[in-house]
Amino acid sequence: METQIKASLIDLLAGIKRSDGLVIAAEMARLDDLLERGRPGLHPQLAHFLERRSYAKALMFLGGDTDIPAGACGGRPAQG
Repeated sequence: METQIKASLIDLLAGIKRSDGLVIAAEMARLDDLLERGRPGLHPQLAHFLERRSYAKALMFLGGDTDIPAGACGGRPAQG
């Protein structure tokens, strides 16, 4: 499942760079579907990033990055 999510994230971010609306819409829908189907087996932090549409952070997480910047999820101020 994580391999599919990672591939979709890469395609989505590439589509954003190209301003390709069709790719963006398709990959966002695919990611929503993968999250819904795979939620029980996903790491909670990855699920959180996908729920919040923090796609760059989700890709960083899947790449093994440990220095993912804190955000302002849930209306809380970002922790620095």
